[in-house]
Amino acid sequence: MGPIPPAYRGEDGMLLIAGCGAAALADEAGDTPLFVYDAAMLDDRVAALRAVLPGRCDVHYAMKANPFAPLLRHMAGIVDGFDIASSGELEMALKAGVGSERISFAGPGKRDAELAMALDHGVTVHLESEGEAARLLAQADRIGKTPRVAVRVNPDFDLKGSGMRMGGGAKPFGVDAERAPALARRMIDVGAEWRGWHIFAGSQSLDGEAIIAMQAATVELAGRLSEDVGAAPPLVNLGGGFGVPYFPGDRALDIAPIGAALAEAIAGATDMLSESHFALELGRWLVGEAGVYLTRVIDVKQSHGETFAVVDGGLHHQLAASGNFGTVVRRNYPVAIANRFGEAPAERPVSIVGCLCTPLDRLADQVLLPSVEVGDIVAIFMAGAYGASASPATFLGHEPASQLLLTRDGDCLFD
Repeated sequence: MGPIPPAYRGEDGMLLIAGCGAAALADEAGDTPLFVYDAAMLDDRVAALRAVLPGRCDVHYAMKANPFAPLLRHMAGIVDGFDIASSGELEMALKAGVGSERISFAGPGKRDAELAMALDHGVTVHLESEGEAARLLAQADRIGKTPRVAVRVNPDFDLKGSGMRMGGGAKPFGVDAERAPALARRMIDVGAEWRGWHIFAGSQSLDGEAIIAMQAATVELAGRLSEDVGAAPPLVNLGGGFGVPYFPGDRALDIAPIGAALAEAIAGATDMLSESHFALELGRWLVGEAGVYLTRVIDVKQSHGETFAVVDGGLHHQLAASGNFGTVVRRNYPVAIANRFGEAPAERPVSIVGCLCTPLDRLADQVLLPSVEVGDIVAIFMAGAYGASASPATFLGHEPASQLLLTRDGDCLFD
């Protein structure tokens, strides 16, 4: 299985999350299944990133990674901007106290009602096509609002080694680079408030050199496009790309050289970008390691010489850990027995399976853990991103998992 994030430790055989025992947290929530998020880890992550970024580079949160309301309220206080992809996310961001001037709205399928809502609140719309631009202008004329717009660019390169390539070649995202300047010029000419570029080449990369090369190419492309437009962009969203170590052999990114190289790229950019701000748009890298999914063993059974521990959760809460969220070859997330944390493993491996009536519901295959018993609490790590909200919560009629955010003061914040 993958590496347990180093921030987690145990005390008297119990996994501690933000200093609280996993079993006590399950009791506080009323039982498992349960997602727990550590606010201090979120703070530390953002602070570590800011320490290596150049001064003109902001930190944006891609809230699709985790839209849990208390977590959103916390992130609103520590990042510079929120990147959303639906009117539902816009409502959640506003409810979390995020000012509309800090929100940008991307996504290839914005409906007219969503465009109107974005206009009404004054958020920046990242245009994904010429057709979307025309629909936005029509809505702006209808309701008498001046649109705030950036153009999302489909670059002529991608992020090498990324888990999901968002740029290069034919893509549903953004406007191809050769057509982007014309669209930007048109929006400026009709009186829209020009906010800049959004250039996102890929995500979930653990190759620091590839990220450095991608960011340098992005800065260069933003300069070239801006010169073609003849207008300096207030902001260049550089996308994200930072991966986290989920699987065996994965190693965490060293972000210091990435920040240093980005500073060099920005310093060497064309004069057209000399007053522009930049932003990194990150989701899973900011919140992924700060979350743990806790689920209780309700049965231990044998079949053809293999041991299966059946838990009260499953892929309907934590789809990604089951290998059914974009993973080509299924591999195990980091996992532990929370109430036997640090104990030596048993000699025989065990598979952790969920309660759903489908063979897809496997949370860990053939892992070496301490001897598992009914009532034990299984901890699935790396659960802070693409967990509850990215999983089929209503599948087979099971209840959703509880969620809570642990603050630095030890408070448990439920939705």
